[in-house]
Amino acid sequence: MPPPADIVKVAIEWPGAYPKLMEIDQKKPLSAIIKEVCDGWSLANHEYYALQHADSSNFYITEKNRNEIKNGTILRLTTSPAQNAQQLHERIQSSSMDAKLEALKDLASLSRDVTFAQEFINLDGISLLTQMVESGTDRYQKLQKIMKPCFGDMLSFTLTAFVELMDHGIVSWDTFSVAFIKKIASFVNKSAIDTSILQRSLAILESMVLNSHDLYQKVAQEITIGQLIPHLQGTDQEIQTYTIAVINALFLKAPDERRQEMANILAQKQLRSIILTHVIRAQRAINNEMAHQLYVLQVLTFNLLEDRMMTKMDPQDQAQRDIIFELRRIAFDAESEPNTSSGSMEKRKSMYTRDYKKLGFINHVNPAMDFTQTPPGMLALDNMLYFAKHHQDAYIRVVLENSSREDKHECPFGRSSIELTKMLCEILKVGELPSETCNDFHPMFFTHDRSFEEFFCICIQLLNKTWKEMRATSEDFNKVMQVVKEQVMRALTTKPSSLDQFKSKLQNLSYTEILKIRQSERMNQEDFQSRPIMELKEKIQPEILELIKQQRLNRLVEGTCFRKLNSRRRQDKFWYCRLSPNHKVLHYGDLEESPQGEVPHDSLQDKLPVADIKAVVTGKDCPHMKEKGALKQNKEVLELAFSILYDSNCQLNFIAPDKHEYCIWTDGLNALLGKDMMSDLTRNDLDTLLSMEIKLRLLDLENIQIPDAPPPIPKEPSNYDFVYDCN
Repeated sequence: MPPPADIVKVAIEWPGAYPKLMEIDQKKPLSAIIKEVCDGWSLANHEYYALQHADSSNFYITEKNRNEIKNGTILRLTTSPAQNAQQLHERIQSSSMDAKLEALKDLASLSRDVTFAQEFINLDGISLLTQMVESGTDRYQKLQKIMKPCFGDMLSFTLTAFVELMDHGIVSWDTFSVAFIKKIASFVNKSAIDTSILQRSLAILESMVLNSHDLYQKVAQEITIGQLIPHLQGTDQEIQTYTIAVINALFLKAPDERRQEMANILAQKQLRSIILTHVIRAQRAINNEMAHQLYVLQVLTFNLLEDRMMTKMDPQDQAQRDIIFELRRIAFDAESEPNTSSGSMEKRKSMYTRDYKKLGFINHVNPAMDFTQTPPGMLALDNMLYFAKHHQDAYIRVVLENSSREDKHECPFGRSSIELTKMLCEILKVGELPSETCNDFHPMFFTHDRSFEEFFCICIQLLNKTWKEMRATSEDFNKVMQVVKEQVMRALTTKPSSLDQFKSKLQNLSYTEILKIRQSERMNQEDFQSRPIMELKEKIQPEILELIKQQRLNRLVEGTCFRKLNSRRRQDKFWYCRLSPNHKVLHYGDLEESPQGEVPHDSLQDKLPVADIKAVVTGKDCPHMKEKGALKQNKEVLELAFSILYDSNCQLNFIAPDKHEYCIWTDGLNALLGKDMMSDLTRNDLDTLLSMEIKLRLLDLENIQIPDAPPPIPKEPSNYDFVYDCN
């Protein structure tokens, strides 16, 4: 007979004694269980004790998390969080340097546990740590020369404990003094400082900026881009990552009127070229966190274009009209004509109208009207002027080539530039906030100070080339734009390392090549509509779905590493989840770092029987997406979120690393629950595999037309004399 569901079998350790095997009744109060354990070892004052996990986490067992205890868990009897917090609060104020160092080391480790953190914070522990940071450095300044390692470790553990305590979100960031900010900033501004101190100081500054408008202003006064640049020129990728994270935070929280000014400072300090040299082209792989920070910087840089993208042209503004005049002047190099008579004025207007038509504007009389649509607004005109001034030969060639063609085959430069700018803004998602999980940065955008304009210049020449290859007319304009978008998107997916490499990728993606790719994809996904083929598809579809189901479950058995996120900042904290080979249990647990390969089942501390799963929810229905915080505002994070609901009010919350893993896990979990797999990935896999299977089965029928209806059944013969009776 199986044991009751409320009984959990565990082992409990106590220093200096043999471990006890014990059955815990989850219906009994936790205090009663602790008293029972203490009585077994003859320990008085059971209220001074608590249970905690004996694994590397050392997290305390509370009434809130006790349901996470599984059969076979090893627990440890230890002093209660309140007692531990009180003792550490006293120990870190010890006059003995060694005792103080040991206490801070313990505090840094224990502060990861929210139960202990709450007790330590209740003793005003955060204030104590900030005072130690503010005054401690001065107090021990004289000892630095003779005790430098000890001093560095002490400060490092103090800052680590502070970061861990603040990560729980119990204390508001608005409570910190200017003196504390100045002290943290001073660690960042020092040229020679311990790596761990620098790393934690950068992390603190990033959190301050992201979580408090007042602190952003104070940090911005203390930290300059020039002081952060040297940290990017080192070889420690973790320090480089935190440095870029601080720059991104300052960029993100800067008022709109300050962002362009900050971008100008970044350009003056040559941030882009430093990142290109010391990060992107350094002789080492870029980890996920660094890739994310580079992606954020890329998005924030392109978002500076949003203002021009959403600004309509004022047809009455002479300065803006002068830009259009300049485009005309560069293209046709018209000599200024005298405007003494009304006749010459009329002649000039007629000439301007003719030239504006050659330039490809929709409104020949007043081209300014073409730029009143947002997006792309004035950004399109900015791009056109950049192309005309910085790539003058190419600009003149494009304009004159089209002005000499027949009317029906000319590629309208003005209209093309406006639509192309709009399309490029959509591809690069100009104006959207960066995603919390995306790592999709493009190295080529870090190779030029005016990368968006250069990107446009390459693409407008591609558009002109594709227009000629397609022998397009004005009626084909939208078709040409679709082909150009496909060419650009396909070239971007290869992640070219430079704009020249991007250009060469596009050279290989001619219109003819795009047609071949489309034809190949169409053949692979061809949907035969004849009745016999449809019947064959219906017959083999269950086999294909079963194959997809097995693939999904096999992937769940391999497992996936998920990143832990909170609403305040990304952190290098991971957890792993995988399905047991018999498909009956989900194993999961926290990891110290991202794993290389699969994580064994026995190293994952927690288990969830598949039979206990009540439902799988996604997106806005997930409990962790309903909580207050920045994550729920992010569309991309919502699209990657899913949760497993089990027992009464318990859930396991996930944010998938990418859309592919999201589909794999939601499909696999639905398959375990006997539900249909509804993801886009399943539909694509089903279409691809069905198409391949049908083509294999129809190989012998190549070049034979399959009729829509089966052949008619012939009439019965007039007699059956031809039948031979074997008897």
